[in-house]
Amino acid sequence: MKKLFIIAFLALGMTGFAQSDAKAEELLTEVSKKIKAYKNISLDFKYELNNVSENIKQETRGDVVIEGEKYKLNILGVTRIFDGKTLYTISPEDEEVTISSDNTEDEGTITPSKMLSFYEDGYTYKMDIVQNVKGRKIQYVKLNPIDTDSEIKHILLGIDATTKHIYNLIEVGKNGTKTTLTVNSFKTDQPISKTLFTFDESKYSDYFINRID
Repeated sequence: MKKLFIIAFLALGMTGFAQSDAKAEELLTEVSKKIKAYKNISLDFKYELNNVSENIKQETRGDVVIEGEKYKLNILGVTRIFDGKTLYTISPEDEEVTISSDNTEDEGTITPSKMLSFYEDGYTYKMDIVQNVKGRKIQYVKLNPIDTDSEIKHILLGIDATTKHIYNLIEVGKNGTKTTLTVNSFKTDQPISKTLFTFDESKYSDYFINRID
């Protein structure tokens, strides 16, 4: 499953919007400022991958809690905890925990702490269509990668016109693959445990601990 979406969601800080639509810039700036003000964000989401020519179709659900750079992500039966320095990937099926340093520089990976701000660098963008989704007005912004060698053809970023929260991401690859991440639940400033982003190795004494750094 593609890193772009699955290691996925928020750390804001505007970087500039050269050669982009002024209205799109204004909207994304507003989204960024609003999300930046939250202490933490809790998301439930649906992930879909489709490639008609290869007869590939996948769909799954996940959830993530983000506080600054820290996050706890659950998807495909695997839990990922990032405490700001170290990433712990817990796989009950394999009875294995993989421990590694932050690897967000690899292949342009978008982590949960950056997913709602990835568009701030490396793309130009313009306003696209507006859709009515169950009574919600969703304004799409089309992002085109500046790098002409990118595997991404374009990305559509759906933004709720009322809340200014990101509703979904639709990535279209040059190979025909379409990946969609839709936010089902968006909660902010929830009371969370002080140990939510802490890995307790004593709870996994029967697991194989794989330290890759």
